[in-house]
Amino acid sequence: MRAFIVAALVAVGSLSGGSAWAETVEVANVKYETAMDLAGQKLVLNGAGVRYKFVVKVYTAGLYLTHKVSTTPEVLAAPGPKRIHIQMLREIDGNELGKLFTKGMEANAPRDEFVKSINGVLKLSEVFASRKQLNSGDNFTVDYVPGLGSTLLVNGKSLLSEPIKEPEFFTALLRIWLGDKPADDALKEALLGIKRERRR
Repeated sequence: MRAFIVAALVAVGSLSGGSAWAETVEVANVKYETAMDLAGQKLVLNGAGVRYKFVVKVYTAGLYLTHKVSTTPEVLAAPGPKRIHIQMLREIDGNELGKLFTKGMEANAPRDEFVKSINGVLKLSEVFASRKQLNSGDNFTVDYVPGLGSTLLVNGKSLLSEPIKEPEFFTALLRIWLGDKPADDALKEALLGIKRERRR
């Protein structure tokens, strides 16, 4: 009888382990949790995908919001904290990445929004320039909390002395991937949770 109970508990443990694994989404061998806490609020993974340059995988990106939405205006208008998490899949010069992000923000953000974002753009560029190089496996996260601003973590460590207070910065940042001229059309759809046939 005791052996039966032990076997049953092991089986239950195996099932619970399986459900725990089901709480992540894997993109290019990078796992994204489907739910997380930020500033005391629960966020859900709105979508995750891969940034391609031609046929080369550059990085994965995951977008977290308080609830799922499927359009750019809904993402930008969504209340509460937000997170964009990126993990590198190949080496890239940090200064180059900072310049690409700046160009992406300028190309997609309305002029007045970009102007209000300049303080944050300069800080972001300084951080990436100081990194020299981002390697495969490195990651960075930008969190936005209303009333506090945006914080930047590289490999889990904060690299800003204080948050970027302008809310326009985070909105302009998201437009890199979700704007009218996104960095990658397929990644835009993935972040918005729109399913498409997997690229081979």
